[in-house]
Amino acid sequence: MRKSHPVRRAVLAGAATVSGIVLLLSLKPATDPGAAQAAGGQLPPAAAGQAPQGGVNGAVTGDAAQTQYGPVQVRVTMANAKITKAEAVRTPQGGRSDQITASAVPRLNQAAVAAQSADIDAVSGATYTSLGYKKSLQSALDKAKAAAGAAQGGGAGAGTARTVTGDVAQTQYGPVQVRITVAGGKITKAEAVQAPKGGRSDQITSASVPRLNQAAVAAGTAQIDSVSGATYTSAGYKKSLQSALDKAPAGGGSSQAFGAGGGGGQAGTRTVTGSVAQTQYGPVQVRVTVTDGKITKAEAVQAPKGGRSDQITSASVPRLNQAAVAAGTAQIDSVSGATYTSAGYKKSLQSALDQAGG
Repeated sequence: MRKSHPVRRAVLAGAATVSGIVLLLSLKPATDPGAAQAAGGQLPPAAAGQAPQGGVNGAVTGDAAQTQYGPVQVRVTMANAKITKAEAVRTPQGGRSDQITASAVPRLNQAAVAAQSADIDAVSGATYTSLGYKKSLQSALDKAKAAAGAAQGGGAGAGTARTVTGDVAQTQYGPVQVRITVAGGKITKAEAVQAPKGGRSDQITSASVPRLNQAAVAAGTAQIDSVSGATYTSAGYKKSLQSALDKAPAGGGSSQAFGAGGGGGQAGTRTVTGSVAQTQYGPVQVRVTVTDGKITKAEAVQAPKGGRSDQITSASVPRLNQAAVAAGTAQIDSVSGATYTSAGYKKSLQSALDQAGG
């Protein structure tokens, strides 16, 4: 009998193998989402999107954290109560800081998304930037948690406790920052997460801050008396406390309980204060009133002062306020001759709108 040619045998064997694989694949059962999850695989996008209910969706900007080399401010994008993106919108700049920032911030962004919290490791060689990043990140997560608690609560959720951190208030002796816990439209706890330190400041802080905390809870507003001998600390405390209270109504609390006005017909109105934007000539901070998703009022609660700055501020801020209300966004034109003030105004305005959900 004539033997088959080796090449022909190879072709026939290959064809048989392919046919067998096709047959096996056709018999394999379709994979359903439940099976994929049980096997440790990822769910299809549609199924994965059904996970945790009541989360915040959108961008939330944390308070600016002051460091030895400049401010750090973090913005997170949330979807279904998870961090999907983290970015530093402000970082130390100039000289060696540019190199450190370029190296450290991308790693911190990745770590925040991976950890889903502010409990991340500092980047070697970028200690100050890392600490500032984590502090601002925690502030953003506090705000997201507050907003999520309000969204879940609706009418009955007024009793849901939430934590809100106010903006940093700079004083002659150091920064002051206040965090409050709100439940049922009332302040149930107040604490200073930052206060002046070192030398005489340690004694003043330890004596005054507990009294300020108690006064805030008792009053339920920022209209509290200054502590004798701690004028600067008291002023900073009240400013940061007011900032926290401005943010709290946006989470569903009672505006009236915080002395923010608002009658029964203003259920859709809330006031939000943006983070402080540092400029070459001084800080700028914007507060907006939002009604039914629209800016109805904008005002600068801080602006550059002294010398020529007074004239520039008085001429530019009213125009910026009007532009913010007209545009309904932070995408407004800078005022000629007030470039730095305009840039700071828009940055703080954007921070306020992020907090308001706009």
